[in-house]
Amino acid sequence: MSNNILILKTEIQVQNLKCTRCARIIEKKMNSIEGIEKVEVVVSKATVSFNYQNDEQLGIVKQSLFKVGYPSLDTENTTSSKVKSYVSCLIRKTKQ
Repeated sequence: MSNNILILKTEIQVQNLKCTRCARIIEKKMNSIEGIEKVEVVVSKATVSFNYQNDEQLGIVKQSLFKVGYPSLDTENTTSSKVKSYVSCLIRKTKQ
């Protein structure tokens, strides 16, 4: 019996993604989620692509992106999300 695991690939368009600092925040968050692999953030398209194994992981990704201020297009871009992304980016900029 083999342990074949179906690997799915998707691309999510996100809001508030403006620069490479934002991309690094997203990559760091995504790489901390179990089962998420091959994360690629394209700032010019405001997209995040990655491999995952099930719908639960996809939900966790969308929730995690929202929590750090980069909600997917199908999620409301609240004032809180906008502020979180701006502040995170600003903090990283001042540390450099």
